[in-house]
Amino acid sequence: MKMYLISDNIDTYTGMRLAGIEGVVVHGRAETKEAVENVIKDPHLGIMLITEKLSSEIPEIIDDLKLNRRKPLVVEIPDRHGTGRSKNFITNYINEAIGVKI
Repeated sequence: MKMYLISDNIDTYTGMRLAGIEGVVVHGRAETKEAVENVIKDPHLGIMLITEKLSSEIPEIIDDLKLNRRKPLVVEIPDRHGTGRSKNFITNYINEAIGVKI
């Protein structure tokens, strides 16, 4: 099972290439959508890494992949500038999901 990166940043792409992960650098919604469609077509790809910035440009497609497909597993990663999420993201997510305050 292979991994594939869709990035908007050459530094993130280079780091993943050094780790042996193939990928592509894209910019904009149209290129991102095309790259995701290409990943979906490959039956050997099991994990799709995508930067958070690109993921936020096509949320409907990412949500559909996460909810309705078994493969590929979609993992949103921060780029070299860090995450766009708040520092209490996990705690807030648990609070919303199960109503337990941590």
